[in-house]
Amino acid sequence: MATSSISPGHGGLPQFDHYLDQFPRYLRGQLGLSESTERVYLADLRSFRQFLSIEGLSLTDMDRQTLRGYLAWLATEGRGEAGGFARVSVARKLTVLRAFYKYLVQEGLFRSTPVPSGRSFKLKVNKNLPQFLGQREVTRLMDAPDESSEIGLRDKAILETLYACGVRLAEIHGMNVNDINFPQREILVRGKGSKERLVLFGQHTEDALRLYIGEARPKLAGLPTPALFLNRYGERLSRRSFEKLVRKYSALAGTRDDVHPHTLRHTFATHMLEGGADLRVIQELLGHSSPTTTQVYTHVTKQEALMAYLSHHPRADEPAGHEKSDAQGQEEPLTARKDA
Repeated sequence: MATSSISPGHGGLPQFDHYLDQFPRYLRGQLGLSESTERVYLADLRSFRQFLSIEGLSLTDMDRQTLRGYLAWLATEGRGEAGGFARVSVARKLTVLRAFYKYLVQEGLFRSTPVPSGRSFKLKVNKNLPQFLGQREVTRLMDAPDESSEIGLRDKAILETLYACGVRLAEIHGMNVNDINFPQREILVRGKGSKERLVLFGQHTEDALRLYIGEARPKLAGLPTPALFLNRYGERLSRRSFEKLVRKYSALAGTRDDVHPHTLRHTFATHMLEGGADLRVIQELLGHSSPTTTQVYTHVTKQEALMAYLSHHPRADEPAGHEKSDAQGQEEPLTARKDA
């Protein structure tokens, strides 16, 4: 059993708050997590703080029994009057708790973590299949914005980019104008853990982006800003606004009600897979990585990803600067480039 290296008398919520305040530096500096992931971690730990307060416990009281009590509380009454959290949320909070206690070991509060490992303490989660749109639904969605206005041109470019590139909400929110390489039809995106990768786009998306950048964005921009997508005040468009506009145009297009930017990411992957693209290429384009699959990804080349994209994405065609005959040429590893 893990033992604490300090006296229990120094525990309680003040001790918890002290370490929680320092935790973001560990998340950014050592784990390399993004700002959005950091917010999720801190929010999940507030649930644990609430549980400690209710039960009159401190950080040093953690053991298998305490952990079981915390998970049971999360599943039944963690959300107050709304009841308990979904099983997938409980599993995520357990992952966050393990990371927090690893940090406490590093800080010297424990000699080893008191939280049981995933091998000895498993929480099974039934994963729901991701929701996605059909190709006809996508076509209606892309045609929904009114392209006679600056906002409509912007929203058209956003929808095209979400579907053509399969990017996350945080990734499109953080895009800058200089991240776009029009001659190669590539966009540099910054994903989870500040990892960079290149995503590809075709003619439809190029047309939408050029119209927005050339005609609409100058009218929206106030003070100079690198941000690609701007609101009517010339500031970087908020994440909430991305979510709202996707729901808005989904309603106008007559698709389902629960469409989210991530739905278009799932749709991108599904349509690529349905078209016959190699799964490892799709994973590379999506920016997925894990210890068991990273070695496979290293064999995916930039040219292979390009040719698979052109062959299998419904709204892609031959990008400028690329010839199909290049597929027989020398391969280049698929790695993120730095902006010039």
